[in-house]
Amino acid sequence: MRRDSIFYKLFQQFPPLLFQLLPSSPPNADKYRFDSVAVKEPKFEIDGVFLPNEVDGIAYFCEVQFQKDEQLYERVFAESLLYFYRNRDRFSDWQTVIIYPSRSAEQSNIHPYRALLSSEQVNRIYLNELGNIRELPIWVALMVLTTVDESQAPSEARYLLERNIAEQRSSRAIIEMVTTIMVYKFEDLSQKEVEAMLGITLQETRVYREIKQEGLEQGLERGRKQEAINLVVRILTKRFGELPDEIRASISGLPLSVLEDLSEALLDFNNFADLQAWLIVQKLA
Repeated sequence: MRRDSIFYKLFQQFPPLLFQLLPSSPPNADKYRFDSVAVKEPKFEIDGVFLPNEVDGIAYFCEVQFQKDEQLYERVFAESLLYFYRNRDRFSDWQTVIIYPSRSAEQSNIHPYRALLSSEQVNRIYLNELGNIRELPIWVALMVLTTVDESQAPSEARYLLERNIAEQRSSRAIIEMVTTIMVYKFEDLSQKEVEAMLGITLQETRVYREIKQEGLEQGLERGRKQEAINLVVRILTKRFGELPDEIRASISGLPLSVLEDLSEALLDFNNFADLQAWLIVQKLA
C-alpha cells in the first residue's frame, strides 16, 4: 500500500490536518500551505514541509514513516536543519513531526537524539494510539484508516462515508480519500468489488446519476463527447496499458463535463489505482 502518496494527498487537501495531531498549533494554522522541497549540496528530499505565508513564521517538517529505518533521525534532522539554515531569514523557528503507524516502526537507537526527541520541537505521532477511529476528527480518522486491519477497514470506511454525509459535509475530497485508501489497501479487487465493499449499488448510482444529469444530456454534443472519450482512453492506455472493459465502460458513461475534468485529473494520476479511485468518486458524487 503506497501510504506516502496517500498522506501527501491528505495534507494537500487539508493542510490544517497536521496541527490537529499536535498538542499546540500556531495561531495562523489556517494560513499554512503544504509543499515538498529539495535541499542541494548534498541533495536531500524532504517528505513535506508546512510553510507559513508570512515571514518569521514556524516551518513544520513532516515525515511519514511506516517501515523501520534505523537511520531515519539522522536523515530527518539533517534535512530539516539544513533547510532551516539555508532559509534562516524566512522563518523564526522550526518543528519536526514524525508520523508512525505504531511505536514498533520507530528507529531502535534513539540515544544520540534524546535531547531533540524530548524537546517541544519534535513531535512523534503514533496513529494506533490516537484513539477510536470513529471518535477522531474526520481528517485524522482518514490517516488512521490507512492502518486499520483489512478485516475492519470496509466497515470503518463505510462509517466515514456515512459520517461525511451526516455531518453535512458532502465533501468530495473526503469521499475521494476514503475510496483511494480502500483501492490501495485492496489492490487485487476490481472497481466493482471496491464499490460493493463501500456499500455502493449499481442501481443507486445509476438513479443518482440520471437525476443529476437530467436536462444535461440533451445539451451534449455527441461528436464532442466521443472525441473526448477517445482522447482520454488513448492517453490512459499509453500510461497504464490496455484498459479493462469495465473501466472503458465507466469512462464512456461519463457526461462531457466530467470527461473534461478527467482529462485534467489524469495528469496527476500516479498509477492505475488512482484512476479507479477517481471513477468511484464520480459514482458517489
